[in-house]
Amino acid sequence: MGLKHSSSLFLFILFIFFFLSSQVCSQACLKTCGQIPIKYPLGTGSGCGDSRFTRYIKCDPDQQTLTLTTHTGCYPITSVDYTKQIIYVTDSSMSTCACTRPSQGFGLDWDAPFSFHDDTVFTLLDCSVDESPVFKPLSNSTGRVSLCDRQSSSICNFLYSNCRAISLINLQESTCCVYVPLDLGPSFEMDLQKLRCSSYSGFYNLGPAQESHPENWNYGIALKYKFNVFDEYPAVCGGCERSNGACGYNTQTSSFVCNCPGGINTTSDCFFLYNSASILLPWISRAWMIYPLSWVVSWTVMSLP
Repeated sequence: MGLKHSSSLFLFILFIFFFLSSQVCSQACLKTCGQIPIKYPLGTGSGCGDSRFTRYIKCDPDQQTLTLTTHTGCYPITSVDYTKQIIYVTDSSMSTCACTRPSQGFGLDWDAPFSFHDDTVFTLLDCSVDESPVFKPLSNSTGRVSLCDRQSSSICNFLYSNCRAISLINLQESTCCVYVPLDLGPSFEMDLQKLRCSSYSGFYNLGPAQESHPENWNYGIALKYKFNVFDEYPAVCGGCERSNGACGYNTQTSSFVCNCPGGINTTSDCFFLYNSASILLPWISRAWMIYPLSWVVSWTVMSLP
């Protein structure tokens, strides 16, 4: 009975050891997608992050790219500033100083948990002076007046005079418009077909020193997000991430879960894994950090009665 008991104990300890080892190697919710760290509220798939974001942001496991999807298309996410709660995306159909191309525009779904960040500037290009709603007819029918941001007209000037891609196709500066969502329609929708413009440029973090150098602008779109109505970071999520977990949700109930190494879900954090290891194997957990697996197994065998 003693030998049988010792063998069972030995197998049990080895099982626990290999089980805990495997926990460190795999996790259902990924911590990164390519070079971009993934933190709440973003996630890499169903059950990861905030359920409101899952519909719009996904990680391609093969290409390791993080993508934003809206009703106007799919857009690669270049970076995320979790401190300022800003997501930066690019649009391949956007005109830049290097290349000008036709576009359908960019829009966000009305129920998406994003909005355009204040630092984002949109410039409509090649708009029809006669048909575009950005040019309003004068009451005396003697001409049309621009509804664009006149104080930012210098942006159009630098874009048209210093960008070779625009100068080559001979676009007129008078058809350029710095887009102001409050004046031109829904804040999260830029329909170039309705606006009668052939293309657009988007850029962010445009400082006074950079204004005259469009070749150096940060082309793309900055989107801001909130954690919830009160924009409060969930305290339970902080404890989960500090325990090496990933914040997620139950796909059936949409309630919070902490996705721990090995794909184990809890309703709090992952500290129980490490606490359980220290209780079951107090000396193995210490030896594991210092000695090879073969040494730990040898010590286990020698310690058995």
